[in-house]
Amino acid sequence: MPAISQRSSQLGTENAFVVLAEVGDLQRQGKDIVSFCIGMPDFPTPQNIQDAGINAIRGEKHGYTPSAGIPELRQAAAQYLNKTRGLDYNAEDVVAAAGAKPFIMYSILATTDYGQEHEVIYPNPGFPIYDSQIKAHGAIPVPLHLRESRGFNFDPAELDAKLNDKTRLLILNSPQNPTGGIVTKSELAVIVEILNEYPNVWVFSDEIYSQLCFEESFTSIASFPSMNERTIVVDGCSKTWAMTGWRLGFAANKTLAPIFTNWVTNTESCASHITQWAGVEALNGDQSGAEMMRSKFLERRDLIVGLLNKVPGVTCLNPGGAFYVWPNVTEACDLIGANDSEDFRQRLLHEAGVAVLADIHFGKRVPDDGQHIRFSYAASNENIIEGVARLDAFIRDNTR
Repeated sequence: MPAISQRSSQLGTENAFVVLAEVGDLQRQGKDIVSFCIGMPDFPTPQNIQDAGINAIRGEKHGYTPSAGIPELRQAAAQYLNKTRGLDYNAEDVVAAAGAKPFIMYSILATTDYGQEHEVIYPNPGFPIYDSQIKAHGAIPVPLHLRESRGFNFDPAELDAKLNDKTRLLILNSPQNPTGGIVTKSELAVIVEILNEYPNVWVFSDEIYSQLCFEESFTSIASFPSMNERTIVVDGCSKTWAMTGWRLGFAANKTLAPIFTNWVTNTESCASHITQWAGVEALNGDQSGAEMMRSKFLERRDLIVGLLNKVPGVTCLNPGGAFYVWPNVTEACDLIGANDSEDFRQRLLHEAGVAVLADIHFGKRVPDDGQHIRFSYAASNENIIEGVARLDAFIRDNTR
């Protein structure tokens, strides 16, 4: 048997999909599972966007498009970013891809060189594909810990200590997966002061949850004048408009747009022609569907946080955005004799029929920060009430 490359054998995964498959197996066996494991809106794509996709099919929008995307989509995305972030992009600064995820790879490839020991700083806990892609492309991953005591933000002093001449890219994600934490405008200002001392560092700003901020308006680091040219702003249609399966994301940076276009040509050719026209409608059309979903997510956040904080051994901060909560289950693990959050997660699934993710699915556990699990509250109020009730009963019934 021919050998498999080392980079392929070490490639990480997104454990939400692994657990989702496990949940599917259990459900096919007849098990009753309440699932909070996948970060996907549980609403249908708004009707006007569905109609735009259907019209694109019937209008024979079936062929290849320019690798960077159709002009109408690039213009719509530029206008959307300018309106929601106070920026000044042109259509030529924006590139579309099959989801926002490919731009993680493209950005690492565009800013680091294999074997040169270039470093990429990324949030931990964080979206697991950051770490996976950094390693796969020969850069060195440098985790930046998000701490519960700081509302799941990082200490700017820790960022300053990790930056050096080898640093090529800093990944920021706000609102954040998995904690729901937000980097505020005042916190960004401190980060910018630090980055001003390192002008050769690019910033990958993952803003896929930007329209799901609940406590304050979203601020992009690209809106700071000294950061605009070296920030890669990444967003997409998956979360705001419930279009996860349509696969459409976009990135904006004047210098890197031609580089990203070449990478799209070399990998996916172009995003789906049909999906791009649906994206134009999502960005330009009626926003009542997106506004309804945001309102529902806020209602659910308040519901699940209130319920979780009544469960023995569980404490849960109120997240500022996205649709995730990151409760601390350190005491709950002790109560039931669970070894750690992953043991707790497995027992909760198999004994109580509640599917969540453990902190280790999002990177190495933050030192001295306890045990955590993630709930995605992209679920109905009824499922939230039922799921937390099962969690409560599970802990009470198993307390030693």
